[in-house]
Amino acid sequence: MGRMEVDGDTIFERKQSSYKNLDEEFLVQNQVYRGQQYSQIYFVRLHMLRTILRSLVPLWKPHLPVCTILELEGTKECVIVGTLYKHMKLKPCILDEYAKERTVTPLVKPHNFMHPDDHLILEDGSGRVRLEGTALIPSVYVTGVVVAVLGRETDAGTFLVQEFLEAGLPPQIEKPLKLGDDKFVVLVSGLSVGNNSSNPLQFQLLVDHITGHLGDEMEQKMAAEIVHVVIAGNSVELPKGHFNGQNLGPKDQSSLFEPIKVLDISLSQIAAAVSLDIMPGTSDPANASLPQQPLHRCLFPGSSVYNTFRSCTNPHSFELDNIRFVGTSGQNIDDLTKYSDAKDNLEFIERTLRWRHLAPTTPNTLGCYPYTDKDPFLLESCPHVYFVGNQATFENRLIEGPEKQVTRIISIPKFCETGVAVMVNLRTLECNALSFEAQFS
Repeated sequence: MGRMEVDGDTIFERKQSSYKNLDEEFLVQNQVYRGQQYSQIYFVRLHMLRTILRSLVPLWKPHLPVCTILELEGTKECVIVGTLYKHMKLKPCILDEYAKERTVTPLVKPHNFMHPDDHLILEDGSGRVRLEGTALIPSVYVTGVVVAVLGRETDAGTFLVQEFLEAGLPPQIEKPLKLGDDKFVVLVSGLSVGNNSSNPLQFQLLVDHITGHLGDEMEQKMAAEIVHVVIAGNSVELPKGHFNGQNLGPKDQSSLFEPIKVLDISLSQIAAAVSLDIMPGTSDPANASLPQQPLHRCLFPGSSVYNTFRSCTNPHSFELDNIRFVGTSGQNIDDLTKYSDAKDNLEFIERTLRWRHLAPTTPNTLGCYPYTDKDPFLLESCPHVYFVGNQATFENRLIEGPEKQVTRIISIPKFCETGVAVMVNLRTLECNALSFEAQFS
């Protein structure tokens, strides 16, 4: 690349960084749906996380035995490891559509299916038992999370939980000690090109800032420090009403593909200056279930001619100068907000790290491919930066693990609604908002 940023007589050379794509785990090869059961992904998840948790129990409670649910009868205090199932009174059920008589219970919160009567059940392959006590709060957890619980079986056939243990942050590759000068990664999501409320000029200002065609000498110097751009889903919004199974006329075809053409023009400008990753989201022309596969390169005839342009999966994982990034387009966190509660979105994001699973609600309430031999959403390595796109607001926090893991978690807002992108400093992991909202106030 080595694009030059020019302002009068001043010349800035674009900084460079080494890039490594780690999306292989999320690529689905030779898709097969017939005969595959979703129970397999739960078996794999339990096997992997149970191994981790059982290795942690001797350090946590060395004096207590680890039992299966089948072995509980007659035992005293012990530890059991299993997968949580959250029984939810308000959770929608497809069978309700066919019930002759239905009683509709009002939601406690809009777009949230939690109820005070929700309770947790633990399954471990040998059986299941209802969990009681105040240690494990149902509002925090969702179906699919694997935990270890300490307690004893009661006369009522339930397990009284006194303490619990989560898998915690996975091991982390060592962060390079010396990274030299500042280098920045731009994270943006929710461009929604084609949406009536989107402002084309707002997006163009972002493009011009990244490519160094905006602002004074100081801004152009900062633009030259941008080494990578990630677009985290929901880049286009196609017109509704066209997908009715009928042949489209020339006029309809033109309006259908217009947002993609407009997006391609802008991405071509970015790819000509800096390396670019684009991830699919819920509104993009990609498969709906996770992991979403890369958007087809034929959608981007202008951008795809550049070797700096990469169409990636969702979730997406990569390394820049040995700094590991993992991110999603937001579906995993959006689903957690429907079935659990937290003080803010960052808490939801942090939980997935501590549970070592990017999307614990798959396949229960969030669609995913029916894997039989692996669970690709398990986190085997702790990222240095974990981002989630298409959220309501920009938030970020630095969290630390017991083995000196350090991760910057980032909530990226929808650019279409906020005019905000995020800049991450590779050297310090600090991040700040890049806002163009003021231009349209």
